[in-house]
Amino acid sequence: MTVDRRLATSRLTVNYAELEGRTGEPVLLVHGNVSAGAFWHSTMLELPERYRPIAPDLRGFGATDPLPVDATRGLRDYSDDLAALTEALRLGPVHLVGWSLGGGVVLQYLRDRPGLVRSVTLLNPVSPYGFGGTHGLDGTLNSPDGAGSGGGAAAPEFVQRLAAGDTTADSPFSPRNVFSSAYVSEPVDPAEYLPAMLSTRCGDDHYPGDSRASETWPGVAPGDRGVLNSLAPTHFRIDDLEVIEPKPPVLWVRGAQDVIVSDTSLFDLAHLGAIGAVPGWPGEQACPAQPMVSQTRAVLERYAAAGGSVREVVVAGAGHSVQLERPKEFLAALTAVLREE
Repeated sequence: MTVDRRLATSRLTVNYAELEGRTGEPVLLVHGNVSAGAFWHSTMLELPERYRPIAPDLRGFGATDPLPVDATRGLRDYSDDLAALTEALRLGPVHLVGWSLGGGVVLQYLRDRPGLVRSVTLLNPVSPYGFGGTHGLDGTLNSPDGAGSGGGAAAPEFVQRLAAGDTTADSPFSPRNVFSSAYVSEPVDPAEYLPAMLSTRCGDDHYPGDSRASETWPGVAPGDRGVLNSLAPTHFRIDDLEVIEPKPPVLWVRGAQDVIVSDTSLFDLAHLGAIGAVPGWPGEQACPAQPMVSQTRAVLERYAAAGGSVREVVVAGAGHSVQLERPKEFLAALTAVLREE
């Protein structure tokens, strides 16, 4: 069974789940945005006994200290917190598994500490060029200020309902309905995961973060605080992964029906403008959609060309949460890369 523990590290007190009495090679499972470590419980229970799964709550999620997020550091507040946890637990090199936002966090960890990484598994990860506001395989900014990304890009009603702890199905923007329509493509009961979503700390220092007005469509640009700004392309960018040494093996798993991390993401304001869902879109020339999946593939292809091992697994029919929708397929791919190390 999973047990929750709290541990004071050199940076903050972290809440994490592990399996009672389990030892072995440490596998750090990093959750995504508007979620918590509980999204990994079923995966933890199915991992072979030779592995020690650990699923921390990131700062501002679950029961970990809600310290503010300095978005000017990109995702380093989160990756440095994870490093402090591994040091406090005396884990040594770890296998990293990152989902969505967590995928960007483990990429940052890998970029900064490659010698402390056994393997990396990316599950529907955010693009190495952040979320929103870029185009092309090299993550070129649509606007110098990052317009279209950051805290101002969140749906206001969703933020309000999340902050209020809404458990209803009264609106398409309720957390329950967002889970069912965006987190998964196949039916998954949200009851087990809704409390983890509602554990998200809201505000300028957390989710979604602050924002600035922009003269460029859609009129908002990233601020310097909070979750979505830490993902803004003006703050987070990993475009030289191929230079690191050593190069641990990388597994990239993605659901073919993901509507969050996609080349046509329903959470990218540029794509929403292109399909008429957000008014005033200035057109493809001025504001193209972000090719999130293609950008990730381009970065990983360079990593492979430089000598790294990369495997891409596409799960047909699954959406953003392959570990919940197709657990057997995800576990098979994950244990294969764990053994590869």
